[in-house]
Amino acid sequence: TMSIGLLWLGFTLLGALHTQAQSSTPRLLRAPPLSRIPLQPNFQADQFQGKWYAVGVAGNAIKKEEQDQFKMYTSNYELKEDGSYNVTSILLRDERCDYWIRTFVPSSRPGQFTLGNIRSFPGIRSYTVRVVNTDYNQFAIVYFKKVQRKQGYFKITLYGRTKELTPEVRENFITFAKSLGLTDDHIIFPVPIDRCIDAQ
Repeated sequence: TMSIGLLWLGFTLLGALHTQAQSSTPRLLRAPPLSRIPLQPNFQADQFQGKWYAVGVAGNAIKKEEQDQFKMYTSNYELKEDGSYNVTSILLRDERCDYWIRTFVPSSRPGQFTLGNIRSFPGIRSYTVRVVNTDYNQFAIVYFKKVQRKQGYFKITLYGRTKELTPEVRENFITFAKSLGLTDDHIIFPVPIDRCIDAQ
């Protein structure tokens, strides 16, 4: 029993150290259960493909004060024969164009995806993408959740086929973000730019 006692003591100390380490990093709002995230009914993968502008972004690690530095980016969804997407995001970073390419692999539910080749992304344990709502030709609301080094990050992206969306669509996006516990402090509308994201 002596060794078990020591083992418990060890766990308790580890727990205390862990809690201390955590309190130095900001507490993130917990990601909602996936059951609370709607899924676009009858998802049409071919219609969803193409270029989307990130018109709005909300998430538990996003801060309103970064609004001015947060530039609009694009994501281009290219459907492959196996039903997965090659997704190329283009961002303006440090005065140059950054290309970020990933594969979204379909799950058993149409409109829900996981990250392909996840082992090549250090620290990422799981990654889920779910298309919440889209009309395919104007807007889409997409939910992303990743677990990285024990932290759960989630974000909602409001995509537009153009850089401007109607106030109604923007309001729906805000309402949805707030229904998941996010506040105005977690919601950003990236600054529209032309560089990088219009050159295809």
